[in-house]
Amino acid sequence: MTDEMKKIKITPIILSLMLCFGCSAEQSKEINVFIAASLNNAVTELAQEYMAENPDVKININADSSGKLATQIKEGYDCDIFFSAAEDKMDSLEAEGLIDEDSRKDMLYNDLVVIALKDSDTEVTGLESLGRAKNIALAGGTVPAGAYTRNALISLGILPESNDVSEITSAMVSEALGGVEINECDNVSKVLTAVAEGSCEAGAVYYSDTYGYEDKLKILERVDTELTGDIVYPIAMMKNADKSTEDFYDFLCSDSAKEIYSKYYFK
Repeated sequence: MTDEMKKIKITPIILSLMLCFGCSAEQSKEINVFIAASLNNAVTELAQEYMAENPDVKININADSSGKLATQIKEGYDCDIFFSAAEDKMDSLEAEGLIDEDSRKDMLYNDLVVIALKDSDTEVTGLESLGRAKNIALAGGTVPAGAYTRNALISLGILPESNDVSEITSAMVSEALGGVEINECDNVSKVLTAVAEGSCEAGAVYYSDTYGYEDKLKILERVDTELTGDIVYPIAMMKNADKSTEDFYDFLCSDSAKEIYSKYYFK
């Protein structure tokens, strides 16, 4: 210790502040990423890879229905990056000026599939025969997977035309399918779980959701996008993103990240 330092009287308060500032400098930068539930496996792997290379950054993932996440963002939840399973959810945030419009990209595409247990003797062969099941699992109308399912049923003439498919209730879908029992789920991951655990005979999920379930589930139908419409996953940063957020956003959009998305059956 120098003579000059010896002359400085370090009080308990000053020492406490010094320690506090020292701790703050070592704290990780946290990035809050809101993602559609179907992206959970892929983005979790990417986040772990990124944090391993950037130990000063912590990625917090909030995975749920895109509709629910969009509502949370509008309500003021702390979000830095939004990765949606539907364009209209991103559109609603853009309309309110909540996202950085220049950062918005259509990153991925997916397909809707009808699934059942591999050893099931179900008579269901696809969307048109869902009514043959004892019970089915479907996402609600405000959930993108549920909206795509309803769009396909409209295209098939099973459901009537609608200006807003989110208003088509599960009761209405059940009636159109001949009264089949429907377990309505608030995100697509819960639809997958309901079928994989055997509580529902069949369900409609994304093709990417079947990753890791190849030995347990069978795909009864891969629904043509002419019926569902393109299943697009847009990504964007929120307004006033900082450098750390921009770096992770760039990583999510990189060529190396695309290899991970492909691994989990995204297009």
